[in-house]
Amino acid sequence: MSEKGEKAKALFLQGYNCAQAVVGAFAEELGLDFDMAVQLVSGFGGGMGRLRQVCGTVSGMVFVASVKLGYSDPKATVEKKELYQEIQRIAEQFRKENGSIVCAELLAGVKDADNSPIPSARTKDYYQKRPCAELAACAAEILEGCTWIR
Repeated sequence: MSEKGEKAKALFLQGYNCAQAVVGAFAEELGLDFDMAVQLVSGFGGGMGRLRQVCGTVSGMVFVASVKLGYSDPKATVEKKELYQEIQRIAEQFRKENGSIVCAELLAGVKDADNSPIPSARTKDYYQKRPCAELAACAAEILEGCTWIR
């Protein structure tokens, strides 16, 4: 496993949510203070606030790409197209490796993977039955392979 993959996995296992684990692994490259970086994406965990929509690790990848490749001019159509192309590319790579980019589909079969706003307790059983730590590692490795992250 790559350095950033290991870091993202470790952050998830420390209790950070899936999006925070990915973004936290790249905070330095983004020029962001670690605490601010993980705070900015804290609502994306659990497929956006545990709604089980787009996987938080994928949202984390989108955040990293946006910081590195994003634009601020609303008329920047070329930059917007290039950013969207890259997001679609990395999301498709994640989908190919994991079967989906949707949290509910990735957690299929996990009994307590509901969309209640109450976070699940981070127990040994929680970590054993969820693929989230490995998904965070996968997302970080996809980003690490991007030429623009360096």
